[in-house]
Amino acid sequence: MRILFDARFTRTDHHDGISRYGASLIAALARTDDVVMLISDPRQLALLPDVPFVRITSPLSPAELFVARRINRLKPDVVVCPMQTMGSWGRRYPLVLTLHDLIYYENPTPPSFLPLPVRLLWRLYHLAYWPQRLLLNRADVVATISATTAGLIARHRLTRRPVLLVGNAPQPAERRRDPDAPRSASLLYMGSFMPYKNVETLVRAVALLPGHTLHLLSRITPARRAELTALPAAEERVRFHDGVSDAEYEDLLLDATALVTLSRAEGYGLPIIEAMATGTPVVASDIPIFREVGGTAALYVDPDDPHAVAAAVRSLDEPGCWAEASRAGVAQAATYTWTASAEQLRQACRRAIDEYGRRRFVRLTAESVGRRDPSA
Repeated sequence: MRILFDARFTRTDHHDGISRYGASLIAALARTDDVVMLISDPRQLALLPDVPFVRITSPLSPAELFVARRINRLKPDVVVCPMQTMGSWGRRYPLVLTLHDLIYYENPTPPSFLPLPVRLLWRLYHLAYWPQRLLLNRADVVATISATTAGLIARHRLTRRPVLLVGNAPQPAERRRDPDAPRSASLLYMGSFMPYKNVETLVRAVALLPGHTLHLLSRITPARRAELTALPAAEERVRFHDGVSDAEYEDLLLDATALVTLSRAEGYGLPIIEAMATGTPVVASDIPIFREVGGTAALYVDPDDPHAVAAAVRSLDEPGCWAEASRAGVAQAATYTWTASAEQLRQACRRAIDEYGRRRFVRLTAESVGRRDPSA
């Protein structure tokens, strides 16, 4: 099967969630299938596997409306996009589009890296569900990364197309913790600082945990840092890393007491499963997607109660609790692999080919009847 994978959402400096999702699926698919990548910037290749590629226009370009004309000439068996915004006007190929989550309907602040005109369109787009329906119904199959999001797609009737799961997964852990080894009193947070991420409650919780330090690992704007630093105990108990490498992230995970996240909404929660893969326990907000990803291995708390967060962290100091949470996390993380996700995507591609062929047959049959009987 010749799969054309849209890798134009790959970052050029470091992976974000969608960038890593696409690159990991490409690597896993390419072991068994004929995969060709679409890129828009040669710098993206540094973060992509060694797979054949074709360079075309940016997905943020006005030319995206007509990108199918270029793709038609490549004659793919199926095209996969890890987003739902790929242009498809005039396409002559099966298409799988991906919807990761519906976070921005409740939290409409767009990602800051997008150009200003795109951010304005982003806000308008998320004022109603009908634009999403228009995008998703252009596909033959809609992929999503979690059963939680699949349920929301059904609840809001976002598409008439089949919705199939193509899950996320952690990178294979090169090192794993000894559950009985010493650990530091560090708490880690990996994620953005948008309001729905609820980082303020994390800072308030660490103020209730003498001797602990909260490490905020992601890049942060000066204005947002000032807001968090102004909270009680932040200057003494919070360390801002403003970005870490993959190696630094792994080193911190292998030393910390727990990874903590109190997000009120999430598409998946990859840091949860990344931490569990190394054997680091997780304290997470009690929301459906985290229950799905973390299973029974995480410690769930009310995201608005810093005292509950502090109590969950202290519970890990009880005899045997930390080691038990560590082992449970490793077992839970093992249920997610890129090999399994690639097989899910392979099934989605086959379904898209079938759906495209069926609709094409119906359309051609209707056209044939119309030619034979102009009154039909």
